[in-house]
Amino acid sequence: MAKYIYQYKNWTNFTWDYSKIAVVLGEVHNLQGKLQCTVNSWGFALKSEAMLETLTIDIMKSSEIEGEKLNRKQVRSSIAKRLGLEKGGLMFIDRNVEGVVDMLLDATQNYTLDVSEDRLSTDCLERNCIY
Repeated sequence: MAKYIYQYKNWTNFTWDYSKIAVVLGEVHNLQGKLQCTVNSWGFALKSEAMLETLTIDIMKSSEIEGEKLNRKQVRSSIAKRLGLEKGGLMFIDRNVEGVVDMLLDATQNYTLDVSEDRLSTDCLERNCIY
């Protein structure tokens, strides 16, 4: 049976042997390059749809891990609205869905910014903290 990372002894002192993973990381990097080339050959509409679908799946799966079941159509619509795609805003979107979408987009679009109290605050949604 698989273990969660916190179930391992000394899990907070995570280490790895780079020589054992270097080859696999090289292969992954190569495949990422191929995938990027393929995506770059797509038109704007197809790239936007792929990004919308990927973000939707990420949010749905992350929420499932936490035991939260979100409405897929609301998640998709909220993301589309935030990304300025024409499909956005077609339905009522639950506040919980909006919060999860805000968090994911902030994490994926602002990963180079320092984590601040403002970015972590629970009332950030009301203050339109999306950058």
